[in-house]
Amino acid sequence: MSFLIGYILPFILVLSLLVFVHEMGHYLVGRWSGIRILAFSVGFGPEIAGFTDRHGTRWKFSAIPLGGYVRFYGDGDASSKPDTDGLEAMSEDERARSFAGAKLWKRAATVAAGPIANFILAIAIFAVLFSIYGRQIIDPVVAEVKEGSAAAEAGVLPGDLLLAIDGYKVKTFDDVRRYVSVRPEMKIVVTVERNGERLDLSMVPQRTELTDQFGNKLEAGIIGIVTNQEMGNFRVQTYSPLEAIGEGAVQSWYIVTGTFDYLSNLVTGRMKADQLGGPIRVAQASGQMATLGVAAVLQLAAVLSVSIGLLNLMPVPVLDGGHLMFYAVEAIRGKPVGPAAQEIAFRIGLAMVLSLMVFATWNDISMLLG
Repeated sequence: MSFLIGYILPFILVLSLLVFVHEMGHYLVGRWSGIRILAFSVGFGPEIAGFTDRHGTRWKFSAIPLGGYVRFYGDGDASSKPDTDGLEAMSEDERARSFAGAKLWKRAATVAAGPIANFILAIAIFAVLFSIYGRQIIDPVVAEVKEGSAAAEAGVLPGDLLLAIDGYKVKTFDDVRRYVSVRPEMKIVVTVERNGERLDLSMVPQRTELTDQFGNKLEAGIIGIVTNQEMGNFRVQTYSPLEAIGEGAVQSWYIVTGTFDYLSNLVTGRMKADQLGGPIRVAQASGQMATLGVAAVLQLAAVLSVSIGLLNLMPVPVLDGGHLMFYAVEAIRGKPVGPAAQEIAFRIGLAMVLSLMVFATWNDISMLLG
């Protein structure tokens, strides 16, 4: 029972929120575009509970809480693959209210609205957290340089103020950590200020296995510098609601760039693929964050919301990005991609998504057993 309450329940609540917001983006823009909507489901599989509204849309919770869907009129299945036979049998008026019969820009807007809703949710969550709790700021001033570290070999000294890395300005110690952590074994140039003089110091972050407060292990690049209260001037910065929204957008963008940095490192072999997590790891993280309070759970939800938005924008058939790819081709060709080509593409896309899920789940199981 404690496992159910501590891990499974937070996981279901967080994921259901993210799925609901994502699908609500599709739903709202679809309704605004005049497309008839048959079903709005949080979860897949058999229906657990639901109701039908006055517009004929079936709202439901389904048994498998690992996603969701909005099914439009004319869809062949939950992935919005067109029902070719059904569309041919429709009258002109019926086809006009189907998803496939909508204008190209309306279909593209409806599909893009899901990931966009996830990004908006993340910004909103960060904005609320920053408005209520503020944000801890630590100046990028070095208090200690670890012996034998990349920073020590490059000549970094205690008291140095870090100004930029590879030309990108850094304002906080967290900016330094964020940039360095995803660049193990990659040459970087750190610009420091020392006694009023600017120095460019080249170094290569060392690949290091770190352990978080819950005992989870992860790899990251480090250069071996430490700060403290006296040098870093630890403080909590407060934000007005408008400033908090801007800062929420910045934090969401950091997650986007960090994700692409990780994927780039994955392709080039600088990062291991075992850090790709699936539902088990998300459930574990949800339970761990729940022990730290509501704010920690909300922060995790914001990170996952950006991740879901990005994942869905990948140009893979069955995902939103795959549909947008088809619409781009349609805009260029002046006509939709043929049904046979779409069928093949959807099967390939489904195989890719299922393979990724299996691989991520295997990583999760290996993590638990290891």
